[in-house]
Amino acid sequence: MSIQEQSLKPVRFLEGERVYLRPIGLDDAELYFRTLYHQEVRRLTGTQKHYSREQIQQYIENKSQDSSSVLLLIALRDTDQVIGDIQIGGIDTFNRNAYIRIAIVQGNNQGKGFGSEAMRLMLDYGFGILNLHRIELNVFAYNERAIQTYEKLGFQREGVQRQALYYNHAYHDSILMSILADEYRAKYLD
Repeated sequence: MSIQEQSLKPVRFLEGERVYLRPIGLDDAELYFRTLYHQEVRRLTGTQKHYSREQIQQYIENKSQDSSSVLLLIALRDTDQVIGDIQIGGIDTFNRNAYIRIAIVQGNNQGKGFGSEAMRLMLDYGFGILNLHRIELNVFAYNERAIQTYEKLGFQREGVQRQALYYNHAYHDSILMSILADEYRAKYLD
């Protein structure tokens, strides 16, 4: 493969068996913008606001300068198709904790283990490279498939934020879950 051909291929920052995670760039702004208007993604993530293309471009530019966050796109290894995004954010280097969030965009890519694989890659990066001790997430109670996935990954429920989200004419609970570095290592590295 020539140098020119290599420069056209996406960078693979973290690589799994079926997916890889890559940095987001300004050339991904339109894709990211459209993702934010996918109806099911909005419901599962509780996204309420609307965003302009310019706001998304600014967001991506800001993320590239944000040392407390790692935002990556999830792509299929075989086709390089972007199927979602994942982020470790709110990185607290003193207490060694952060939050994680993920979105798989299209229904035909959900339920196939792509999100679980992406989460494992990012958790491994968070615990093994960033030296985090605790990673948490919030999931809305109506997202039962995600809750089951997070529990299979090793996350434990810590509590419920009652009626924390108002969406589609109703209030919904938000479930706080976390995983500790030693729990991750016992499950995946021992």
